[in-house]
Amino acid sequence: MKLKRITALCAALTTAAATTAPVAAADSSPLAERLREAVVAQNFKDVIDLTPPEPGARAAGRQEKYDSTPAELRTRARALSTGKPLHQTPNLDVAVIGLDPAGRPTTVANVLLSPRHPNGVVVPVQPQALSTDQVRYRWWDDAEWDLTGVGTQDVLPGRENAPIDFASPYPASVLKLMVGFGVLRLADQGRIDLDADYAYDPNPVREACGGPSVKRVRQHFDEMITKSQNESTCALVKLIHDLGAWDEVNRTFADLGMPTLMVTGTNPGNGSSWGGSNMSGLDTAKLLLLVNGGPNVLWTTGQGRQVTADELSPSSRQFFQQTLANQGHNEMLSTPNWCGRDYPVQGIPQQVAARWIQPDGTLRVGDAVYDRDVRPCNEAAEVTFAHKTGWVNTAGTDAGIVKSLPGKQKRDYIVVVFGNLGMDYVDAGRPADPPGVFPVLYTQKYAQLGKAIDAIMKTG
Repeated sequence: MKLKRITALCAALTTAAATTAPVAAADSSPLAERLREAVVAQNFKDVIDLTPPEPGARAAGRQEKYDSTPAELRTRARALSTGKPLHQTPNLDVAVIGLDPAGRPTTVANVLLSPRHPNGVVVPVQPQALSTDQVRYRWWDDAEWDLTGVGTQDVLPGRENAPIDFASPYPASVLKLMVGFGVLRLADQGRIDLDADYAYDPNPVREACGGPSVKRVRQHFDEMITKSQNESTCALVKLIHDLGAWDEVNRTFADLGMPTLMVTGTNPGNGSSWGGSNMSGLDTAKLLLLVNGGPNVLWTTGQGRQVTADELSPSSRQFFQQTLANQGHNEMLSTPNWCGRDYPVQGIPQQVAARWIQPDGTLRVGDAVYDRDVRPCNEAAEVTFAHKTGWVNTAGTDAGIVKSLPGKQKRDYIVVVFGNLGMDYVDAGRPADPPGVFPVLYTQKYAQLGKAIDAIMKTG
């Protein structure tokens, strides 16, 4: 795959002025400022860095990054004694799109936090296109952030004079939304049968991707989203390679006005090597807007293309929504999997999918075991949250669709948070995880931010 060719196309698609669409997000500067205040109020610099910057502490360049398995997490050392206070402001990309009852965008806001912008910066968003040309996005590099807080490699060409320079945090398993879109797009074209078996035969075998398997494509998709299973993700990445379709999928993101979304450099033989994946918060929110659906035009690209929910068939959107609603890892912006614990704090007050609830009220999500009875939190829940989380050492990510439950205060919105504070960053005084259960993966400041965003959207 030729990154230069892809990114050149992306630049061409983002330079033209947006045209008027039948439905457009309203001026959301009040929302954007409230969102900026909520981000800054979390004071993320309070967290402890378990791998503070030292010569050779983190290698330069894009690294192989996969979410750890429950077994790996249970044995992972979390000793605070080795950590130091965070040496600089982390990078966060936070995007919100408000929705009307039909699913059309009403408001949009995007806030970035970084060492260059320690008080947060509101991104100017073109309301008709739900896009911006005011950010120079850079590829994420752990070592570059450690040393200078500034990236050096552009994601999109032609942004050299953009006023905001920002390194996009690695999306971790939220990148599986892009894989899912690619699979369903090809399914709608008749090139993939979701109910057919796919014989995954990796060459070479990678530990993170597992060995050969035979499963229905639909099962791979479900496992990839609901349990964040890397083996199924590798299989689907390889399936798209088998069809020679990754260039096409990336072009589609650009054609639809989401140029920062791309999956590049993956291994055609086994579906591994995800480090060449990039997502901005704003474009990820638009992808979820498309998955959620709504009547008429959702946004109009810079080249005048009117994007509607019909970019995916109704059955594909329904399946995508269903798997997101069955997400088992509710642990970042929302935290009901640890219902009733003093730590972490409650985030977005979501309802846990019944699929994972055991007879005693505790959860089992694949090999991930939780020790809390979630039924009290489900009774008190105010919203559903159809979402995808992601975690690696230097990335914490969550992106999804929030909808109020019947009888609860109305708010429907899409929220995306990408941050570089992953499992290597913990809160001071963080209690130890009970033995044998799935650990707390992130600083609870993410959950505090999720709760603050929900409060903003609830009050309007």
